[in-house]
Amino acid sequence: MGAVGKETDVVRQTRHHPAELDLIDRKILGALAEDASRSYAELSSIVNLSAPAVHDRVKRLKRDGVIKSTVAILDGCKLGRTLLTFLVVDTSSYNATRQLLTFVNRPEVEELHTVAGDGCVFVKVRAADTESLEEFLMEIQSLEGVRSLRSYIALSTFLERGPSPD
Repeated sequence: MGAVGKETDVVRQTRHHPAELDLIDRKILGALAEDASRSYAELSSIVNLSAPAVHDRVKRLKRDGVIKSTVAILDGCKLGRTLLTFLVVDTSSYNATRQLLTFVNRPEVEELHTVAGDGCVFVKVRAADTESLEEFLMEIQSLEGVRSLRSYIALSTFLERGPSPD
């Protein structure tokens, strides 16, 4: 799977190696995944370690990239982006795929993945309305090397979450 560097036209291959995690690390990660605003004191009571020991573990998990960031999960609908759409883009070349990486800075793009299968790039888009989605789709379709574009509009969302630490 490619990763986007500081320059959006650069794709580098990264090898993913699982971190060595013990049961306590996984409990801390699970508790933070439920509520990232938990204090070290609260986490310490969950895993039966001192707050400084939990702090050291969280610091290590961040340093090792297990915890990538601490963010607020926003409600797209309440922010006026009510139209959730998944796009499968098929391109004719690697260079055409790289052009799509310029879309990582667009506020309506929530995820962008290169994939194996009948498409080359998978994009999760949250648009304000059908007009703004149509404009976005036209931009993608106008890129040289885009062979096809399939869109799937979500009617309801029952589950959105990150990976489980278990």
